Formats: sequence, structure tokens, C-alpha cells
Amino acid sequence: MHDVPLLINITIALVVAFFGGVIARRIGLPTIVGYLLAGIAIGPFTPGFVGDVETIQQLAELGVIFLMFGVGLHFSFADLWRVRNVAIPGALIQTILASLIGFAISQFWGWSIYAGIVLGLALSVASTVVLLRGLMDNSLLNTSHGQAALGWLVMEDILSIIILVFMPILAGGSENFDWQNLLIVLLKAIAFVAIMFFVGVRMIPKILEQIAFTRSRELFILAILAITLGTAMGASELFGVSLALGAFVAGAIIGRSHLSHQVGADLFSFREAFSVLFFVSVGMLVNPLFLWQNFGQVFTLTFLVVVGKAIIVILLGLFLPRPARTFLVVAVGLSQIGEFSFILGQAGLALGILEASQYSLILAAALFSITLNPFMYKLLPLLEKILYKVPWFWRKLEAHRPITEIDEELLRNHVVIIGFGRVGKHLVKVLETLTIPILVIESDAERTMQLNQKNIPTLYGDAGNSEVITHAHLEQARVLVITIPDETNASLIVTNARRINPELTIIARAATEEGVRYLSKLGANHIVQPELEGGLELVNHTLLRLNYPLREVHDYAEAVRRDHYDINVTTDDEHKSLYDLLNALEGIEIIWMELCETSSLLGKTLAESNIRSRTGASVVALIRGRQLIANPKSMTVFKAGDRIGVIGEKDQIELTHGLMKE
Repeated sequence: MHDVPLLINITIALVVAFFGGVIARRIGLPTIVGYLLAGIAIGPFTPGFVGDVETIQQLAELGVIFLMFGVGLHFSFADLWRVRNVAIPGALIQTILASLIGFAISQFWGWSIYAGIVLGLALSVASTVVLLRGLMDNSLLNTSHGQAALGWLVMEDILSIIILVFMPILAGGSENFDWQNLLIVLLKAIAFVAIMFFVGVRMIPKILEQIAFTRSRELFILAILAITLGTAMGASELFGVSLALGAFVAGAIIGRSHLSHQVGADLFSFREAFSVLFFVSVGMLVNPLFLWQNFGQVFTLTFLVVVGKAIIVILLGLFLPRPARTFLVVAVGLSQIGEFSFILGQAGLALGILEASQYSLILAAALFSITLNPFMYKLLPLLEKILYKVPWFWRKLEAHRPITEIDEELLRNHVVIIGFGRVGKHLVKVLETLTIPILVIESDAERTMQLNQKNIPTLYGDAGNSEVITHAHLEQARVLVITIPDETNASLIVTNARRINPELTIIARAATEEGVRYLSKLGANHIVQPELEGGLELVNHTLLRLNYPLREVHDYAEAVRRDHYDINVTTDDEHKSLYDLLNALEGIEIIWMELCETSSLLGKTLAESNIRSRTGASVVALIRGRQLIANPKSMTVFKAGDRIGVIGEKDQIELTHGLMKE
């Protein structure tokens, strides 16, 4: 048998990580937790198979490179700029405060100054992977609150990259700061970034385009790998900066080209596989016995990450211009640390700044904070209610949410629309055309400005906050339409609206079938689930193409909607609608016929034409231009281009069709 230790270590690490990830997802935790526990299981501190730490850590370097390349590939200054008023100052202040608290704790424990700096920085930076997963799982990613959290994280990514540049300066633990070394490192980093963005931006996308024209996918993937690893190694060997910085810059450059989506798709498998090995290698360094023996320190750091960072973010809400819910979402999303903290810790370990036991504490804080993070999202409504019960604090937290004064005369028999996204925009446009008075409630400041510029009555704020919705004059409103996809927020809006006006018609949007039933239970009159509504539209069009009458098709669709889209529940309404559809094709059809310029009926009245006595069919409607005339009178005169709606049996329809062509 061949001795292949590298292959054995890769195989065991991936297999154990697979089972760890599956178990983590089954119990509702991020897969990262499973990978870290897998690393502990095959690490040197637990019984059973012991992986080669050095071998797996070398492979984990590839994980770091691909992780940072992915961050660079999806890095967007545009995302940051959209929420610059909260993300830039918020991330800077939160990072500084969390780092100072972490540093203070380390000094109390007797750590070196530089080790304390690394600890503080590692505790201040959240995980991109965990944040994105949490926002997506809770339908928050596409909300203004989720976008603020994402921009905040982009700013933290920038700070982390800067920190990695200066990490080598902390090596050695010298008490006298070496300003000359700082200048050299800074100049090298600037030279590398400048060369890459002035030369690499012109060369790398062109090289990839030329490779793409060969129509060889394996060459394209090989080119991506060569560019990613070559840039990372070149940055390290030629400029003395970290592999992570080199990979990030390579990703940022390719991210500017039109090939970025294909690059991301082709590199996805490599990134995920080696990232798993990275997390496994991190877990292998954790000594469970050491963590148990130092439970007090582990608890302190975990508390700082989960609770301390959240408190800092919420307090920043007193000064930054965003509604309270935005800061609650950001606080919950950032109450964890992950891959950047691992990278910073490993850099500190490699440079001799941190001891293995100190790095283990960072790993433990990451493991527990990532495990707890999904449950933090569940506490959002409770946290909001608790803060709302402290009036003076809540008022200050909401002080940056201006309530626009609106002419009350305009708010009678109006339609209140929650959200000005794609659905809301279309609805506003239609109602404006019909000159129906409207009021929009929108939590995005930029959208609110757009609405104000168009002189559309608008309230800025989160409609889930009852204080905002009380200004919408729901007592005099005709309809409330909730277009936002966030079911948690929608449920709060429905509850508050129903309390204000028990008779109000409420139309809501739901993201899931469970949401449809829950919102209906709370009092929403009509709930639309876009995906299921699309399926119902397919049924409608199919039945109409099969010549089923429009009225019966419409009645069936409404019956399904009343049953909350549950096609398995065949209620009396659905039975009746299906029965009507079946009867509609047994002998009666409604057919539209257009009168041509040569028809003998032109110029005659309906009575003179005597269609019913001549054919047995009845004229039930007439369309002239854009006007629909239902049940036209006997004195109605037929004109060329008229479309006549006729009802009758098949042979009667055929006789009528022949009569109109005479």
C-alpha cells in the first residue's frame, strides 16, 4: 500500500467536515460550526484519529487565499456608498471601541501589549459568511436594514485588510515602535496596490477574455487559479505583504470586469473546498480541556462579542441617522466573529505575537458566537419590544427618524402603501394615473427623497413601529397595501393597523405559505404570495386558452386565493368553481367576433339585425374603441370594427359567425 499522508489527511478532514456540516444544518446552526467541531474531533487534543496539523494548515493557506479572493470579487464600493452615513462612521467607531475593550481585558489578564492589540482587533471584526447567511435566512438581506449591515461589513473588510498590512510591524514585541519599518511596509503595500490597479486592471481582464475566446473551460479555470495564486505569492515574495492582501486585490480587479460572475461560478467549488479545510485547521488548534479550564476567560470574550458589540452598535443609534430597527438588525448580525478573526489570529500566531493558548481563546469566542448568532435573530422582536418600553431611550433612538407633516385634507379615502420597492413603485404609478389619493410609508431615506421630489405624500420610517403608522390616518383610509417581503415586519404592521381600524381592508405580501396563513390569522383580508400567484396565473392563462369563460376562470382563481393557495383543500367554493368550469364547456361558449367593413349588419340596430331569432345566439356585450358596452340596447347601431360578444351553443355560434360575414 502506498504511503500517501497528504491524501489521507485531506480525505479524513473533508469526510469529517461533511458530517459535521450536515449535523450543524440539521439543528439550525451555520455549517462553519460543524467544520470547527470536525477540526476539534481530528485534532491532537481529542482521542481517535489525529490529523497532521502542519499539512492541513498548509492546505488551509489556500483556503485563506480563496476566501480573500472571493471577498475581493464581491467587494463593492457602491454598496458601501449607499449607506455611507451609517456604515463608515459606525464601523470605524464600533471597531475602535470593541478593540479598546478587548485590549483592556487582555491587559487585565497580563498579556503583552501587541497580543492585546491583536485580540481586540480579532474580536471587533464579524464574519462575512455568517452575516450573509443570517440575513438571507431571516429575509433581511434586501431590506434597508440588511443593506446597512452589509455596508457596515464592507467597511470592516477594508479595515481588516489594512490591519493585515500592518501586522508584521507588531512582530518581535519590541517596546520601541519602529517608524522606519512602518514606512517601508506602507510603501510596499502602496506600490503593490498601485501596480495592480494601474497595470493589472488593464492586463488581467484582457488575458481572461482571450482565454475565454478559446472556448476551453479548463483553460479558463486554470487561468483564474494561476492569477489568484500567482498574485498572492507575488505579493508575499516580492512586496512582503500578506497572501491574503494579494488575493483580495486580485479578486477586486477581476470583480470590475464583465467576466466576474463566470469567474465566481468557476472558482466557487475550489473556494468552498479549501475554505472547509481552513475552518477544519482552525478547529484542530482548539484544546477542549484548555477551554474548560479557562471557562471564565472564554465566557468573558464570548460575552464581549455577542452582547458587548451589540450594545455598542445600539448606542451608536443615538447619534447616527437611521431608524432604531436598522441598528437592532446590525447589532444582531455583527454579534459574532469568524474567518477574518481566524486570519488575524493565525497571522499573530505565525509572527510570534500570540501564544497558542491565546489563539485558542479567540477560536472559542468565534465558535460560541457563531453558534449563538442564529438565535439572536429570533430575539429581534423581543428586543424591540423591550426597548420600546423604555420611552426616553426609544425616543432618542428614533430621534433621527423625521415624521413628515402631511396635509390632513389629502388623507381621506386614501390608499396607504407600505414600501416603495418594485411592487410599490408600480402600484403608486397606477393609483396616481387613476387620481386616487395615496400615502407611502418607506424606511429607505433615498427612496423617501425621490417620493418627496415627486410631491407624493410620504412618511419616512419603519411601518412596523406603531408610532409611525399612527400618522398614516388609517381611520380614514380605504385600503392598506403591504408590499414588503419581510413577514415579521408585515405581521407587526397588520396587528397595529387592525387595532387602529378594525374595518380597514388590508392587502399584504407573504414570502412563504406559512406566512400566508399567519397574516390571514392576524387580520389581513387578502394575502399575495408572488411565487404561488405566478402558478395561479399560469393556470388562468391555460384555462383561457382552452376557451373556458373568463368569469368562471376568475371565480376559480379567487376561490383558490380565499383558501390561501392551498390546492389540496377543495372547499365548497372551489367545488362550485370547478363545477362551473366543467359546465361551461358542455354546451355554452362565449365568443368574440369582429364586424368587417363588408358585413350586412353594418348600419343596422341590434333589433333590426334580429340575431337571436335568426341564430338562437344572444349578443351580451360590445366593444367599440376602448369602451365596453355590456348588454347593449336594442337601438344600438353596429359599426365597422365593433367586437361583438355572443353566447350560445356551438351550432348557434357557427350560424352567427356566418351571418356576420354575409
